[in-house]
Amino acid sequence: MSAFAEAIAPVINAANVNVHASAVRAVADLSTASGLTPGLLSDLRFSLPLRPLTRRGLEVLFRYGEVAGDLLEHLRQGALVEEPDGVLRLTDGGRDFIHSLYEVHAAAVERVWAGSDLGEAAELVGRAVDAAERLPGGAFELVSPPYEPEGASPGLLLFNRLAVLRYYRADAHAAAWQAAGLSAAEIVGLADGPLRAGIEADTNRRAGQAYRTLSERERDTLYETLLKLI
Repeated sequence: MSAFAEAIAPVINAANVNVHASAVRAVADLSTASGLTPGLLSDLRFSLPLRPLTRRGLEVLFRYGEVAGDLLEHLRQGALVEEPDGVLRLTDGGRDFIHSLYEVHAAAVERVWAGSDLGEAAELVGRAVDAAERLPGGAFELVSPPYEPEGASPGLLLFNRLAVLRYYRADAHAAAWQAAGLSAAEIVGLADGPLRAGIEADTNRRAGQAYRTLSERERDTLYETLLKLI
C-alpha cells in the first residue's frame, strides 16, 4: 500500500486546493456578511459541529503552526466559546457560519468538478476513513468521523472526506518523524537527503493502512477519478 499512498497523496492535495481556490471570493463575501473570520472554522468545519475541542487538541491539529491568534479572534467574534473546563464549543453563530460555508463549498464543487460522477469515489474515501487507524493523541481521531450535512451531494461528501483523510496522513507523517527522533521544528527545516527520504517512506508505509480495505480495482478507480478532478 505504500506506493499507492505515495501516489495518491499529491492528487488528494491538489483536489482539495482546487475547491478552496474556487471558493475564495464567496468565502470572503460570507465573512464580510457575517462578521466572522473563516480561520479555524474552515479547517474544522467537519469536526466542530459534532464534537468540542480543547486548546491541546488545536495544537495537535495544527502542529506546525501557531493558532492562538485565530482562536482569540474566534472567541472575540463570538463564533466559539470556551467553557470553564477549557472545552471549546461552537456558538449558534459559529454553527450558522459553518452551515453557510458548506453551501459555499457545495457550489464550488459543482463548478470545478462539474459533470463528474463522484458517488463511488465518495463511498470509497468514506470506507478508507472508516478503516483508518485512530492513533491516540493524534489529529485524525479529533476530526473523524466527519460531520456531514443532511442532503450533502456526493461531491461535497468527497471534498470533506478527502480533507479528513489528509489528517490521517498528517498523523502518519508525525509518527514517522517522531520515530526518527525529530521535533516538529526540525522536520519543517529538514533538507532533502537520506533522512528525509526515509521519513517519507515510513510515512507512506503508515498512511497506506487506510487503503487496505479497498480492492485493487477500487484503488485504481479512486485514483483515476481524483486525477480527473485536478
